[in-house]
Amino acid sequence: MKKNRKILLIGGSGNLGTSIIKSRLFKNLYFPAKKNLNLTSRKSIRKILNNHKFDLVINCAAMASILDCERNVTKAINVNIGGTSNLVKEILRHEINYKRKIKLIHISSDGVYPSQKGNYSERGPLGPYNVYGWTKLASEFVVSLVNKHVIIRTRFFDKEKIKFRKSANDIFTSNIEVNDLVEAIKMISLKSFIGVINVGSKRRSDYVAYKWFKNNLKPCKRKDITKNLNVNLAKDSSMNLNLFNKVKKNL
Repeated sequence: MKKNRKILLIGGSGNLGTSIIKSRLFKNLYFPAKKNLNLTSRKSIRKILNNHKFDLVINCAAMASILDCERNVTKAINVNIGGTSNLVKEILRHEINYKRKIKLIHISSDGVYPSQKGNYSERGPLGPYNVYGWTKLASEFVVSLVNKHVIIRTRFFDKEKIKFRKSANDIFTSNIEVNDLVEAIKMISLKSFIGVINVGSKRRSDYVAYKWFKNNLKPCKRKDITKNLNVNLAKDSSMNLNLFNKVKKNL
């Protein structure tokens, strides 16, 4: 691994991107504002890549709101699929022109799984249950065109931003606190691993995960949340973390 690698972070203004920056775990980290790097503009991507010669790109940029994706499908496709496609095209172009490889870490979602029975492995069945999940799955296929790619399937939360008063005790996930996810990304970035990997914590209900950080949180049921929403939510999107644990220990 190159000691003084240069790292490009895309999506630095989002929850995960902000946490990556604040962590200071990544040296030589460049995180341009959206006005300087917009994934809908291949020209802006090309300019950034050519000017800085990055060794690693971490892509956190996405239209992540499930409701927003349902309400504006076209925008979700343009941002999550089109934007990722632009990035991949420019990385491939850069690699050909400069004869150097760039490692791409792409943040995907547990929403690519059917999310009914849980314990999904990386090679298990795929079947998104909403627009957001479909756009993330499509972006994964695009990212896989990059030779040195890592696709991280995950779900995360920020312990400082648990604003809701109730949480479902019958929705199960492998939800991971954002700072733990940042540490996992750093670890994976230093490994030789290439491919798809689930990153998360042990299976637990949303209520149990959040209650640890918010004592006055009240339990509710999944149906209480979905009754006023025109969108499908996971029942059990928990992931098999055997590969993640193996990478931590052995690779």
